[in-house]
Amino acid sequence: MEQPSPSDLVFTVRRQKPELISPAKPTPRELKPLSDIDGRDFIRIQTPFIHFYRSEASMAGKDPVKVIREALAQTLVFYYPFAGRIREGEDHKLMVDCNEEGVMFIEADADVTLQQFGNDLQPPFPCFGDLLYSSPASDQILRCPILLVQVTRLKCGGFIFALRMNHCLCDGYGIVQFMNALAELAKGASEPSIQPVWHRELLNARDPPRVTCTHHEYDEEGIETTTKPYTNIVLRSFFFGPTEISSLRRLLPDHLRQSSSSFEVVTACLWLCRTRALQLDPHKDARMMVVVNARFGHNRLNPPLPKGYYGNASVFPAAVSTVGELCESPLRYALELVKKAKAEVNDEYFHSVIDLVATRRPTCFLTVRSCMVSDLSRLGFRDVDFGWGKAVYAGPAKSGVQTFPGVTFYIGHRNCKGEEGRVGLVCLPLECMERFAKELDHLLGGVRISLF
Repeated sequence: MEQPSPSDLVFTVRRQKPELISPAKPTPRELKPLSDIDGRDFIRIQTPFIHFYRSEASMAGKDPVKVIREALAQTLVFYYPFAGRIREGEDHKLMVDCNEEGVMFIEADADVTLQQFGNDLQPPFPCFGDLLYSSPASDQILRCPILLVQVTRLKCGGFIFALRMNHCLCDGYGIVQFMNALAELAKGASEPSIQPVWHRELLNARDPPRVTCTHHEYDEEGIETTTKPYTNIVLRSFFFGPTEISSLRRLLPDHLRQSSSSFEVVTACLWLCRTRALQLDPHKDARMMVVVNARFGHNRLNPPLPKGYYGNASVFPAAVSTVGELCESPLRYALELVKKAKAEVNDEYFHSVIDLVATRRPTCFLTVRSCMVSDLSRLGFRDVDFGWGKAVYAGPAKSGVQTFPGVTFYIGHRNCKGEEGRVGLVCLPLECMERFAKELDHLLGGVRISLF
């Protein structure tokens, strides 16, 4: 189940000096306000992604660096806000200064082959800091390049496309839309098949704002701002394919087995195993925040967002339980709480969240007892094709955000056996990770099957 990447692989990456890529044609010079959802403190972060591509005989003689660099300039004509800089105005409102300063681009070569990374590519990746070099001039949220792109050629003829985005401008869905546009232009298209849509005012607060729902993810009651510190953090990938999902479903009563999605089942499993592994105060609350995107599901937003909208469009309702009850209960208890939290999200919930964050600027209390999952497995990262075929691995390069490691990303993945599933990227202190893996194996082995 667990497939760590080769940790002993060491190689050299030779980078060229970072350069700024501006739109290939003049674009509007203007200030474009971001939405109230875009401006939340929690997503004022940089998020890295990485795609691995094999050598392709039909592309012999073509340089991926040159192809992607030229396509990037063309794509920025349509997505020109990416070439600007984010600024902060009154009341902490964010906006994009569309000034054509450009995105940062790095050309690189590595003395390693794709095969040396192993047969089952999953994070953590060796030498990642060399495959997406974080220039000191690019890593701030305000007044810095919104995108950092590095294309690294490999000895085998394959290459690595790595990208870091300023999360304030777009979410996972939005960056896949941008990457697909980049790939289409790299293959000769004159314009993207999906035209970008701004309209950030759609996710601004109502007038007057009114908070009508309960939002436990922002609930300060009983949540201390400091807890047992995270130290010695490690990242591991855990694969959940048909076998693993079936094993977990066998732990559930019939009505939950039939009504629960694989996402819900895996999320409940990870919440339970993680909380047990951390060995927390049983009387305190534990929270599992589930990222819910407005673009998916019924009645999430009415009217729905227009096709091509690439801004942030997610909320993260929280399932809450005492640590003791969660750890002592069977899997179905965690699952029912996760399902309940997801079911609360509708149009009114979304607008209530927007009104809350716009008027109070609350903070998500990201303590050791909180965790969050974001399912990126169906967004199409692997389908981004610059002409060399689909990616061998594509998606987030790591888990966690900033100093909070409790964020798990789910990534669509086909393992070395050809099984389709999702990989969960988990960050925990080393000693907790060992307990987490044992708890997970315990559940998947069916030991707890009689407890429901």
